[in-house]
Amino acid sequence: MRASGRSRTVAPPGWSRWLVPPAALSVHLAIGQVYAWSVFKPPLESALGLSGTASALPFQLAVVMLGLSAAFGGTLVERNGPRWAMTVSAVCFSSGFLVAALGAATRQYWLVVLGYGVIGGVGLGIGYISPVSTLIKWFPDRPGTATGIAIMGFGGGALIASPWSAWLLGVLGAGPAGIAGTFLVMGPAYAVFMTLGVLLVRTPRLPSDGADAPGGRRTADSRPPVATAQVSARNALRTPQFWCLWVVLCTNVTAGIGILEKAAPMVADFFARSSTPVSASAAAGFVGLLSLANMLGRIVWSATSDLAGRKHVYRLYLGAGALMYLLIALAGDASKPLFIVCAAVLLSFYGGGFATVPAYLTDLFGTYQVGAIHGRLLTAWSTAGVLGPLIVNAVADARRAAGHTGPALYTTSFFVMIGLLVAGFAANELVRPVHPRYHEPPPAGTRTASPAAPKGAAP
Repeated sequence: MRASGRSRTVAPPGWSRWLVPPAALSVHLAIGQVYAWSVFKPPLESALGLSGTASALPFQLAVVMLGLSAAFGGTLVERNGPRWAMTVSAVCFSSGFLVAALGAATRQYWLVVLGYGVIGGVGLGIGYISPVSTLIKWFPDRPGTATGIAIMGFGGGALIASPWSAWLLGVLGAGPAGIAGTFLVMGPAYAVFMTLGVLLVRTPRLPSDGADAPGGRRTADSRPPVATAQVSARNALRTPQFWCLWVVLCTNVTAGIGILEKAAPMVADFFARSSTPVSASAAAGFVGLLSLANMLGRIVWSATSDLAGRKHVYRLYLGAGALMYLLIALAGDASKPLFIVCAAVLLSFYGGGFATVPAYLTDLFGTYQVGAIHGRLLTAWSTAGVLGPLIVNAVADARRAAGHTGPALYTTSFFVMIGLLVAGFAANELVRPVHPRYHEPPPAGTRTASPAAPKGAAP
């Protein structure tokens, strides 16, 4: 094999596949900082005179760019390998903080939007999909668990970033200079952390070269198993299954991101009229708790999907998620524990949906171009990244302008989320195995097996 940047990342004999998830985690824990954006909303609104809707713009644009860069860069990631993708991610994500720091220091909010939202958002998208297909190739026996371990880091990023951001803002100040200083510290720190993943990641050796099968077992004839269904990224877009999953992911993400983006001000507003109002530090702690639920949901629910099936687990995400929103809407500010528990469950479903979808795609379309297919599916995240915060912030701003306070600021948007989750539930019920006409032809001289239904595909 001709030496190249990608071939040098192929694992040597004896390389442990369990070193790959930590490499993915180093990137995902860093880019998961985006989930702590709500900590920056109140300081930005106060320092620059922004509305709640305006202060959400960097976050919304970051998620839009995440989906677009994943969609358009998915094929490049497949072609150039995970080390290239992680390097691009680290450069874009860290430099986005530096541009945002300049914007905060000069009070030019458009630079914050450009740096954090556009440049940093490209780093988010490339970094998010960088390890997915590699992990599935290393763990064909447990795809849900493997991707859950890595993507868990994205959900847990705010668990680190939220208290760290609050501490930096407390030390450096919540004015423009303090916000700029916080961005200036975080950018290089994340660059160093992400570099660890770049150095550690490896792709599996082909069993045809005499290597052990990625699952840790040698196949009978040292050849890779024949997949029952292999679908190209181009053909995947032509299937109804792809678009059903697009709706499923979009609705699940919209429901979770609507709370996550506004978590700190939401919990403070919700209980402002109660006997125990929520302080700024407690609100930051709530963000951290949601991050923990988001993180744990990614590993717990994705591992569960390996046993119960993807379709059944998505029924849980969407059906029980609608119930959680209904409980919050009906209870109002009568019970703070109920609000916290329901929000945490919703965020666990949100995280679980992200971690389970690569394995769901593999069940339906095979491993052939699953990274590129996953990238294209993440345009649903881009849509939800605009839709979720827009619904919650616009409704809250309008209700506040009309003189409402407390839970009344959010009840309408909660019922909208219930409707979206019901629509997602219906789309999940329509998922069926992919028709053979979309399959790639098998290599010459190989035998084909009857297509197997994806786990949980039967209604």
